[in-house]
Amino acid sequence: MKENLTTRTRSSLSSFFFLLLIGLSIRSFLFEPFHIPSGSMKSTLLEGDYIFASKYSYGYSKHSFPFSPNIFNGRIFYTSPQRGDIIVFKPTKNNNIRFVKRVIGLPGDKVQIINGDLYLNNEKMPREQIESFLDYESNLNIPRYIETLSDGKKHEILIDNTSHRLSHNTPAYYVPDNQVFAMGDNRNNSLDSRFPEIGFVPIENIIGRVSMVGLSFKLEKVDWLSFRVPVALRLDRILHKVV
Repeated sequence: MKENLTTRTRSSLSSFFFLLLIGLSIRSFLFEPFHIPSGSMKSTLLEGDYIFASKYSYGYSKHSFPFSPNIFNGRIFYTSPQRGDIIVFKPTKNNNIRFVKRVIGLPGDKVQIINGDLYLNNEKMPREQIESFLDYESNLNIPRYIETLSDGKKHEILIDNTSHRLSHNTPAYYVPDNQVFAMGDNRNNSLDSRFPEIGFVPIENIIGRVSMVGLSFKLEKVDWLSFRVPVALRLDRILHKVV
């Protein structure tokens, strides 16, 4: 009887560690889930979205693995990020947090914001105004545009030029080698490469490229809590492809 119990315990532990190994392998080499806690990527990504980042898109660095073990420098099986990619990364000044932003500038690029307009290598990136975005949290209609980057990639951005913000007029940023310049799609409300707290993003610090929204929950504030809680599933965002 005791021998049977020991055998079953060993079998259960073996199954547990096997499943744990499978889960860690998927998380490290294929896809990793992340939660969107802020509105800096509206309207592309919403608060309450649970996204998947593909880990193989740019190869692998130490930040591809749990706890960022210092096992090698740089990236292996490296493929370059492209303008317009949405990335998950760890900022240089704090490797304990993760940010989700869009790649705007590549190594060697000059990036500048003038009167709210994006300039890449002294060329103004065109944008077309479309239907406003209704922000349910603030109950405001925010001007929404389709911005086209120099290689033809298009994406939606939110920007209110009636507000006076320092981020509407910036100095010129010259992207160094092995780094990228990243911004949030919600240009008025995004802490990104325009600000010294984030700055340029080392390519080594990129965790993965955002490929889709898996699940999404509408969040609402509860008076007696300091955070918002899920109140409804957004059915239209299940397995929603991100561009």
